[in-house]
Amino acid sequence: MDSNKQMADLLFKNITKTPDDYEQMYPKRNLEEGAVVTRFAPSPTGFLHFGGLFAAFIGKTATKSTNGVFYLRIEDTDKKREVENGVSLIVKGLNDFGIEIDEGMLSETDEKGAYGPYTQSKRKDIYQAYVKSLVEQGLAYPCFMTEEELATIREKQESEKLLPGVYGEFAKYRDITVEEAQKRIENGDEYVVRLKSPGKEDKRIKFKDVIKGEIEMPENILDVVLLKKDGTPTYHFAHVVDDHLMRTTHVIRGDEWISSVPIHLQLFWLCGLKPPKYAHISPIMKEENGGKRKLSKRKDPEAAVSYYSEVGYPKGAIWEYLMTLANSNYEDWRLANPNEDIDNFKFSFSKMSKAGALFDMVKLADVSKNYICRLSAEEVYEMVTDWAKENNKKLYKLLVDDEEYAKAIFAIERGNAKPRKDISAWTDVENYVSYFYSELWDRKFDFPDNLSNDDMIEILELYKQIYDENVSSDDWFPQVRDMAETIGYAKAPKVYKKDPDSYKGHVGDVAGVIRVAATGRRNTPDLYEILQVLGKDEVMKRFDEAIESLRG
Repeated sequence: MDSNKQMADLLFKNITKTPDDYEQMYPKRNLEEGAVVTRFAPSPTGFLHFGGLFAAFIGKTATKSTNGVFYLRIEDTDKKREVENGVSLIVKGLNDFGIEIDEGMLSETDEKGAYGPYTQSKRKDIYQAYVKSLVEQGLAYPCFMTEEELATIREKQESEKLLPGVYGEFAKYRDITVEEAQKRIENGDEYVVRLKSPGKEDKRIKFKDVIKGEIEMPENILDVVLLKKDGTPTYHFAHVVDDHLMRTTHVIRGDEWISSVPIHLQLFWLCGLKPPKYAHISPIMKEENGGKRKLSKRKDPEAAVSYYSEVGYPKGAIWEYLMTLANSNYEDWRLANPNEDIDNFKFSFSKMSKAGALFDMVKLADVSKNYICRLSAEEVYEMVTDWAKENNKKLYKLLVDDEEYAKAIFAIERGNAKPRKDISAWTDVENYVSYFYSELWDRKFDFPDNLSNDDMIEILELYKQIYDENVSSDDWFPQVRDMAETIGYAKAPKVYKKDPDSYKGHVGDVAGVIRVAATGRRNTPDLYEILQVLGKDEVMKRFDEAIESLRG
């Protein structure tokens, strides 16, 4: 029997299936030409990072625009780093921002799709079948090097400034015989299985990254580990097998993996598999002290996607912001198409930043304001109550106790050609609505400084007499203007400006006093609409309180 075959049988006694068997179990997908199949493949090691959300967003967007498939694969071969409910945290993080998977893991135990298992720890036999095939071809071997031997090699390579790793003269067990391997295994010696790389130091490879363009790098010469001592695969090998069998067309990941592409391409070729296209995303950057740095899990609270749920950025606004980071032409498209569904934008890998998009909280808030101002009052109500149920119990109770009243508040100046942009996230809502609720309003009046208390009392006493809640929005301000003229105020600011000595002020000052008496604030949305929502009884009550406050 061929010695390679003997070695394979020695190492993998229990593996009976071959790569051909798995080819039949996981056939090519029946999708239209050009459909993108990609995955989000995190380890269940903690919270979902904003960079991970961005990568998942790019994957989902690319598949959506091509009628492809976006799936969630969990790379859980490093059990030491796992956290409890790590998969559920990832799934929740995606769901919170509307990134729905077509296939893959739904929780720690549930999954959907015909190309699973979607958890690497459950695919051990599949990986071993492919490694067994490589051993049979003389392309992989068992390596019994101890940690001490590896440390000695590293020291020598460091001192002589050599490429680190196992290769060439450092690959001690590259040509181990079946007999020696069997003896060591029977002796209980631990081993890994390494690739027998055919790479040459003087050879280079070229590949086209769909974001970065053409990249040229040295060919891989390292005998990388394929299977660890416990028989689980390394990331390098597992992703090759998984991406092939799950019929992935595009691997979307951070550009820290570019240095590993020569290894990955070599593994695809040696396994006789067609490599997917690679799309390496530059890290999200943040400005600091005049420079730029990567968004940091340790330094930046906004690095965790849970932050955005807690603050209350709507998922639609997050999508808008992520698309501004993803494609440089999106903002112009949105300006030209303010009411179009984001799905109608044609996403392109080629329009992605090669250097790394800049994260900007101010811009996110601005994007979110623009998004929220286009929502209907009903949509705002539903989203705010959903958020407040988990994050602001007091506000939640007020909103659900009188749904129609709350919707009337959110309807103020909504649907106009130029709607107001007071809300950037749902945390802003309590302050925005506070003067509509006695439980929230501090009952402080921020009256203007340019009028005396007596003048303001005069305005309010007179307005109390003429206030008519049934007057139309068109007639409301003329009524205030007429009243203002009767007590010595100019009917318009420009009239006052021409002859300030002839007037106490102008109609804007009068309306300002009414505004503060009704809301406590100098700046609010449309005053007529506010008075309508509050109702006459409450308005009169507030005017009386304001007058009492002015009298001291």
